[in-house]
Amino acid sequence: MNQRELFFRHLAQTSPAPIALEITRAEGVHLYDAAGKKYLDAIGGISVCNTGHRHPEVVQAIRDQADRFLHILVYGELIQSPQVAYAHLLTQHLPENLQSVFFTNSGTEATEGAMKLAKRVTGRTEMAGFEKSYHGSTQGALSLMGDEYWRNAFRPLLPGMNHLRYNNKEDLNQITEKTACVIAETVQAENGVIKPDMDWMLALRKKCDHTGALLILDEIQVGFGRTGSLWGFEQYGIVPDILLLGKALGGGLPLGAFISSKKRMDSFTDQPVLGHISTFGGHPVSCAAGLAAMNVLFKENLIKQVAEKEKLFRELLVHPIIKSVRSAGLLIAVEFENFEENKRIIDFCIQDGLLTDWFLFASHCLRIAPPLTISMAEIEEICRIVKLKA
Repeated sequence: MNQRELFFRHLAQTSPAPIALEITRAEGVHLYDAAGKKYLDAIGGISVCNTGHRHPEVVQAIRDQADRFLHILVYGELIQSPQVAYAHLLTQHLPENLQSVFFTNSGTEATEGAMKLAKRVTGRTEMAGFEKSYHGSTQGALSLMGDEYWRNAFRPLLPGMNHLRYNNKEDLNQITEKTACVIAETVQAENGVIKPDMDWMLALRKKCDHTGALLILDEIQVGFGRTGSLWGFEQYGIVPDILLLGKALGGGLPLGAFISSKKRMDSFTDQPVLGHISTFGGHPVSCAAGLAAMNVLFKENLIKQVAEKEKLFRELLVHPIIKSVRSAGLLIAVEFENFEENKRIIDFCIQDGLLTDWFLFASHCLRIAPPLTISMAEIEEICRIVKLKA
């Protein structure tokens, strides 16, 4: 059997119709399939490859760390230089109350850890999330996911979960002294790039302060310069109590993290001891790759280029059947009439060598989230193909 047949026979499938391209190589902003066909990657592994595929400095960091050691012991017991160096770099670029990092294997595990931390610190059990928000697919994260279509098949889920309307001030009244935490995306990604109003974000922060609920901001998809600033929350003048990271955090390797104050995080060390543990969380090779990728962001001034590149996308993505273009830096949703129209365009784009996709809660919107290293000429090529297929 060939690779395609083995893929369908032995790999657990998540949809009835996967894209099923057999990719054999990736470099920069391009993918190559088994037949040698070249694809311009407009989604960057779903906001993972911010510094591009196989950036030389990231690859070298992986090789160097592989020559030293791989897994040596459960997370948190031994001093591992890649973890320490990366945590130090991250906290150098974060506010004073976000100085303790717990590395995980993924973004959804970061969500789970943050939920446990909020319950441990506050002694409360109720939590609030928002409709059309995505924080992962594990049981706890799924309990907070803002869409009943995705939750219903797996009930019963965690009790005490309240789902509020994003960007709606009235619903903030449902946050009370019983609420352990409120988890919000700084920008709603899977809802088709919905940016919150400034006054709503300020009101959310104020409501959490007033009730004692911890504010957890999910920047798993929008962190590391995606929105035009290193962290999305910087644009709103607020600071979360816990920050969730993932995707681009690992520079192309699996890595997540939740970050809070040392005082809060120390609550995991006693009653019970080992209150939160992970065998592979913060794997040394993943931390080495992520550290190198974050340094590349700064070294190549990639974040400073985001606004100009976003502007070019918005200028070029004009077509009679494009209903709107919503963007938060280089996270862009191109809205069409319906899913069928969007899927038709996506399929034609793939045939023409452009890889794109749709959004989980906005299937009528085409996703554009390329590596931040994308050139202006490559942006023009993406827009040309999208408009040609439209």
